[in-house]
Amino acid sequence: MSTLLMRISAPMQSWGTQSHFSHRDTGREPSKSGIVGLLCAAQGRPRHQDIADLRALKMGVRLDRPGSILRDFHTAGIDGYYKVSGSIERKHAILSERYYLADALFLVGLEGDAGLLEALQTALRQPRWFLFFGRKAFLPAERVWLDDGIQDTDLETALRRYRYLGNDAQTGEDLQLLIEDNRNGSILRNDQPISFEPRRFIPRRLRSQFISLPSCGEGV
Repeated sequence: MSTLLMRISAPMQSWGTQSHFSHRDTGREPSKSGIVGLLCAAQGRPRHQDIADLRALKMGVRLDRPGSILRDFHTAGIDGYYKVSGSIERKHAILSERYYLADALFLVGLEGDAGLLEALQTALRQPRWFLFFGRKAFLPAERVWLDDGIQDTDLETALRRYRYLGNDAQTGEDLQLLIEDNRNGSILRNDQPISFEPRRFIPRRLRSQFISLPSCGEGV
């Protein structure tokens, strides 16, 4: 079994799984739907294309730097905006609350077929479309792909052993792992993508554990 590791690092990220209308949430770690969407962009897959192969990959996340959740208050349409009917609404502005993660850093792993993972690694090196983390304004601060991102081992081992991604010196702190486990997982996330057009998602289960801080040496 092989694992593809990716670095998810940016000043701002947003991984919403429960957003409705004027309330835009974010999870504390990358969602599977968000990561699958990122890979679709890298490969240039249109929204209507089948994603069964990407959905089948087992995903895990290591929170190297959890970041902080912040809130933005947005106002749009003060001078009027177009409605679906084509008329212009001038009386009521659109108010919304948008949450995002600030200064977060994650190691994301995907376990599955080695050939597919190699193709995804190639696409991340030369993406067809722009990559962003949940919203189009939230661009990667560092390259997503890692030189040694393809690991010839299972997901949990790769996440446990791979070097710490941060530059800050941390001592005595444990890192959280979230591993997809639909049999024994006690955490529920509604972010398993069935399709992006139409948008359909089903729940998946995760299990959480904490590990000692890996060394800062190269590779695993």
